Amino acid sequence: MRKALVLAAAVAGAFALPSQAAELTGTLKKIQDSKVLVLGHRESSTPFSYLDEKQQPIGYSMDLCWRVVEAVKAKLKMPSLVVKRVPVTSQTRIPLMVNGTIDLECGSTTNSKERQKQVAFGVTTFVTSVRMAVKANSGISKLDDLNGKPVVTTTGTTSDRYIKQNEQGKAIDVKNLYGKDHAESFLMVETGRAAAFVMDDVLLAGAIANAKNPKEFAIVGPALSVEPYGIMLRKDDPEFKQLVDDTLKGLMKSGEVEKLYQKWFMSPIPPKNINLNLPMSDKLKEAIKNPNDTGV
Repeated sequence: MRKALVLAAAVAGAFALPSQAAELTGTLKKIQDSKVLVLGHRESSTPFSYLDEKQQPIGYSMDLCWRVVEAVKAKLKMPSLVVKRVPVTSQTRIPLMVNGTIDLECGSTTNSKERQKQVAFGVTTFVTSVRMAVKANSGISKLDDLNGKPVVTTTGTTSDRYIKQNEQGKAIDVKNLYGKDHAESFLMVETGRAAAFVMDDVLLAGAIANAKNPKEFAIVGPALSVEPYGIMLRKDDPEFKQLVDDTLKGLMKSGEVEKLYQKWFMSPIPPKNINLNLPMSDKLKEAIKNPNDTGV
């Protein structure tokens, strides 16, 4: 009898091993346990993540994140999973990811090696260049023209670093101003408080398209940097990252990403039915053809 019991216990243990090996970890376990997935979104990063007329977050990055949400539901077999949306800013997005408040950040965040020390990113979903928006009649066309002028960027963004780098490298003396978000930064140029808004060119295009009179503004100057955007997630969570990456790669392989690009960058978008008319860049085409999360 004793031998039979020992054998039965061994057999039961052997069958338990695969189940234990398949146990969820990290973000997926957190979502499974809480039955809630939390999306961090921006409020004025047109057309990636911004509020529509009903104050609901929409955009290219939001659409990509919703595809990941569906993949999570399927993985966890939780079709009724609750999805909570939390607004984030350039300043708060990384702390809220690190402390577990949000599970995915659906915005316009540059994947940089410096940020990779704190968080992780899915494969690149957009590639942008950092330039500056000015009043079209300002006479500003290059960095040297900023000397002695107030220049704004959004707090917590990489663009701030490029302003400082150019001040040091070219001895440009500017007064640095900071907006809490992209809408406030652009408003400073619109109202004359700043001579230029340094930011990712696609976000500048979105801000200008939403202005009362878009023809009053221009995007000028050299590219201070070329940067990849990625959906942000927690660091050291390989199981969740694989799900995110596999979902995005699937969308790229199927051609769905090109359709979403057409929807948000080449067609009228809410709430004002503006059209950014921004063809896909060669760098983004390459990133879609050969997905990576290298960062800059």
